[in-house]
Amino acid sequence: MTTNVPISSFDLSTEAAGRSKTLVITGVTGQVAEVVATELAKQHQIVGLARFTDEAARTRLEACGVECIPIDLLAAEFLGVPTSVDAVLNFAVAKSQRWDVDLRANAQAAGLLMAHTRPQAFLHCSSTGVYAPAGAELLDESAALGDNHAPIMPTYSISKIAAEEVVRTMCRHLNVPTTIARLNVPYGVGPLGEPRGWPAFHLAMMQSGLAIPVDAVQPNLFNPINLIDIAAAIPALLDAATVPATIVNLAGTEQISLESWCEFLADRCGFKAEFEVTESTIGGVTVDTTKMESICGPTQISWHEGFAALADAYLRG
Repeated sequence: MTTNVPISSFDLSTEAAGRSKTLVITGVTGQVAEVVATELAKQHQIVGLARFTDEAARTRLEACGVECIPIDLLAAEFLGVPTSVDAVLNFAVAKSQRWDVDLRANAQAAGLLMAHTRPQAFLHCSSTGVYAPAGAELLDESAALGDNHAPIMPTYSISKIAAEEVVRTMCRHLNVPTTIARLNVPYGVGPLGEPRGWPAFHLAMMQSGLAIPVDAVQPNLFNPINLIDIAAAIPALLDAATVPATIVNLAGTEQISLESWCEFLADRCGFKAEFEVTESTIGGVTVDTTKMESICGPTQISWHEGFAALADAYLRG
């Protein structure tokens, strides 16, 4: 079987289902998953999985109605995690840069989680960091894979590719409709009004007078996507789940260079944007969002609007 065939239509609307859904979200204290969990908890029963080393994050989530269950994906022991759930959203990621740790936590654990929960739909958050470096070439979902993040995170791209393959295998083995969403540059404002994402890190560097590392192939183009747009895309991404898995780029529909967004942020905050060409950074990764738009529609937060809100949040400190 080579054609992606929907097993069933997964509708998150409570009107269609007649009840709220039970959704398991891993990595729920992360910069993306916390926002997703907080939004979905307004209508659904959310079970959040993480190590919960950040007690403040756990308190915030529980205040929003999220049931928090401490787990360690490296151990892959899912004590207390419900089975036969409506959907699982896997946002967890290990970045220890130890091969044994990151392959087990990112790849093996994802497959074992699918086997434990047996959901009606599974959404795996991957990364456009799985693509081979290609400069300013626009990459669709069939583009060549490679070790994109090797200069800064040696295990990241490879373990993400491995995770995709484990998830695709378990999707077919367990007959669990699955979507693999390759996320570009997530950014936005968190639940406490704090700036989040790689661009927020650039703001901190510029405030400290540090040069921003950039690849020699310029401009360094990306498709940053606001946290609000990510959360809004979840229902459609689950509805698009198939066996074999659907693979889709999850990215902003606007293309922008790292250089441009740093200059925009610097101007709004009164900083100076300086750049340093180096091999010790990742190059641009810009993607084709045609397939995503056919599933979710175009993203709604323009980069100007989103980055202005990010800068203003940073200044509020």
